Amino acid sequence: MKTRRLGRLLWTVAAVVAAPGTASGQAGAPTPGLEGVAAFEESSLAQIVERFSSDLGVLERRWGDIPYSAARQERMRDFLAGWAKELDALPVASDDVDGSIDLVLLGSEVRYRRELLEREGRMVAEVLPLLSFADDIVALLDIRHSRKAVDGQAIAGSLAALAVAVDAADRALKARATAGGAGAGGDGQPTPTPITGLRAVRLLESYTRALGAWYRHYEGYDPLFTWWAQQPYGEADEALGRYVMTLRERIVGWPEGAEEPIVGDPIGRDGMEADLIYEMIPYTPEELIAIAEREFAWCDARMLEASRDLGYGDDWRAALEHVKTLHVEPGRQPELIVELAQEAVDFLEESDLVTLPPLANEVWQLEMMSPERQRVAPFFLGGEVIRVSFPTDEMTHDEKRMSMRGNNIHFARATVHHELIPGHHLQGFMTERYNSHRNLFRTPFWGEGWALYWEMRLWDMGFPSTPEDRIGMLFWRMHRAARIIFSLSFHLGEMTPDEAIAFLVDRVGHEPANATAEVRRSFNGNYSPLYQAAYMLGGLQIRTLQEQLVGGGEMTEREFHDMILQGGRMPIEMVRARLLGEAPPRDFRAAWRFYGDPM
Repeated sequence: MKTRRLGRLLWTVAAVVAAPGTASGQAGAPTPGLEGVAAFEESSLAQIVERFSSDLGVLERRWGDIPYSAARQERMRDFLAGWAKELDALPVASDDVDGSIDLVLLGSEVRYRRELLEREGRMVAEVLPLLSFADDIVALLDIRHSRKAVDGQAIAGSLAALAVAVDAADRALKARATAGGAGAGGDGQPTPTPITGLRAVRLLESYTRALGAWYRHYEGYDPLFTWWAQQPYGEADEALGRYVMTLRERIVGWPEGAEEPIVGDPIGRDGMEADLIYEMIPYTPEELIAIAEREFAWCDARMLEASRDLGYGDDWRAALEHVKTLHVEPGRQPELIVELAQEAVDFLEESDLVTLPPLANEVWQLEMMSPERQRVAPFFLGGEVIRVSFPTDEMTHDEKRMSMRGNNIHFARATVHHELIPGHHLQGFMTERYNSHRNLFRTPFWGEGWALYWEMRLWDMGFPSTPEDRIGMLFWRMHRAARIIFSLSFHLGEMTPDEAIAFLVDRVGHEPANATAEVRRSFNGNYSPLYQAAYMLGGLQIRTLQEQLVGGGEMTEREFHDMILQGGRMPIEMVRARLLGEAPPRDFRAAWRFYGDPM
C-alpha cells in the first residue's frame, strides 16, 4: 500500500461575504488524543469546507420559509457559481491526500446542489398551475425579510386580495373535478396527479405556516398593522386551509381524518443518474438491482440452511414464523436492548475489531417510540439515543401483535449493534471528534453502509450462533436487498407503492402493517431517493475494501475500522482513496466497480 501522507498546505483565498468565502490560515497541528482515541491531523481544506457550510447555512436560514421563490433560486445560483469559480482556482498539493479529497468532495457538492436547484425548479413548475397565488404570498413574506417598513392598510388590501384569489382557485379546482375528474374542463392546464397534488399540499402548507409566523411578527407590536390586517389575515388563512383540503381530497385522495396515502415523488432516470454521480456509484440503476438480486440469492440459500437446522426443511417461511414468536413480554423490551447492546460491545472488544472509547458506551440512551411514530418507523432507530418499537396500551390488538412479532428477540439481536455500537452511535461519537467538517458530505452510503457492513462482518465472524439468530440476521439482509429493488424500481416508474408493500410481504416475510410503514417511511418521508438502496450498497463497498486491505494483510481489523471512522463522512470511493493514500485528481470521476459486473 502506498504510504499515506497528510500534507499540510498554506493557502490564502480572498474572503467573500455571503458568497464563496474562505479565510487565510494554516492546517492545524495534530489534535490531542481523546479518551481511547488516537490523535490525527486536520485536513488542509477543513476551514474552507467549514466556511462553505457556514455561508450555505445562513442563506438557507434566510430563505427557509420561502424556499421555492424565484429570488431564492437566483441567490443560490449566484452563491454556488461563485464557489465553483473559487474552487477552480484553489491550489492543493498533488501529494496532499486529505486536501485533495476535500477539494473533490466540495466540488461535487457544489455541482450537485446546482443540479438540485434545476430539478427543484422543474418540480415546482409542475405544481404552479395549482398555486397561481403563490407569488402573492412570497411578496408578503419578503416584506419582513427585506426589512421594509410596513403599511398596515396596504397589507390589508393584499391579504384581502389573496383570500379572493385562493377562493377562486378552490372553486375552479372543484368545478374541474366535478365536470369529470381532475384534468377535465378543457382549460389547457396539465392534468393534476396525486404526486403533483401532494407536492402542492406540502408547498402550500409550508407557505401557510410561514404566513402565520409573518403575521405574528407584527401582530400587537404594530397597532396600526393589527387594526388593518387582523380580519383580512384571518380570511386569507381560512381560505388557504380550505384549499389545502380541496387539494387533499380531490387530487391526492386523502380525505380529512384518513391516514396519508403513500404517494411518493419519483425522480425518474435522469434524476437517479445525477444522484449516482454525486454518490460516486459507477453503476446504472439496472446494475444495482442486479446486485440486489444476487445478494437475495445468497440470502435465500442461507435461509434454507437455517430452516433445515430448525427442522422446518425448505419451508423457510415456517421457520421465520417460529422466530417471530420468540419475543419478550410487554415491558421487557428495554431490558433486552441493554443486554444485546453489551453483548455486541463485548464481542468487538474480545476480537479487537475497533477502538471503543469508554465514554461512547457510557452515554447512549434508550427511548420508547410512540404509537404514531411506529406507524412510520416500525423498527428501531438509532444514534446516541436508540428509539425502540414495541407495543403500547394504546394500540389495537393487531397492532400490538405485529409490533411484537416484528421486534422479536432475534430480529433485535441483528439490529441493536446496527443502531448503537459499532453502528450509528459510534459513528456519531467519532465524527463529532474527527474531520467534523466532512459532515457536509454526509451520505447514507457511509452512514447506513457502515452499520450494514457490520451486520455482514459479524455474520462472517460467527456472531449469530444459533439458527434463530441466523434467521434474524438474514431477514434484515433480505430486507436491505429488497430496499434496493423496490426503491430504485419506484423512482424508475416501474413499481407502485402497493406493489412495494406486497413485495416486502411476499419476498421478505414482513408483517403487512410493518411493510406498509416501511414503504410509507421510504416514499413519504424526508429520505433522499437513493437512501434505501445505500444500506446494502454502502456495506458491500466497505466489505470489498476490508477484503482487499485486511484480507490482504496491509492493515489490521482495528486499523481499518478506526481509519474509516477518523476519516469522516463521505462517499465510500473517497474513503478508499484515503485508505490507499491516493490523492484523487481535481477532475475525479467515480470508476471503482466494487462489485465487478453484476449482469
